[in-house]
Amino acid sequence: MAEEFLSPIDMLLDENNTENIKLYNEDNQEVEFEQIALVPIEDKTYAILKPVTVMEGIADDEALVFVIDEIDDEDCLVIVEDDKIVDKVFEEYYQMLKDEGINVDTTNEDTNSGEQN
Repeated sequence: MAEEFLSPIDMLLDENNTENIKLYNEDNQEVEFEQIALVPIEDKTYAILKPVTVMEGIADDEALVFVIDEIDDEDCLVIVEDDKIVDKVFEEYYQMLKDEGINVDTTNEDTNSGEQN
């Protein structure tokens, strides 16, 4: 029986999914990500994704924030480059962990919006 194709967004939204998410970069190369969390804020849903393999400009302990956004009537994952939004997403994520009773040390936060100078 053939596997059912799920879009990356369907995979993210499937709470039973344990597989990594595969996206394509600007050079149309496949990049695999581990899903860390989905974070709803106001009327948007953000995904915290950690690259499985080395990505230029991204440290091993860094994750990227994407937003599920509608482009041309189709849901798409778009990388968030606004540091204020990235910080807000991580703050909400850490609060979600604390609410679940998970001790979170945020004194040495190292997040990345994907934007490198």
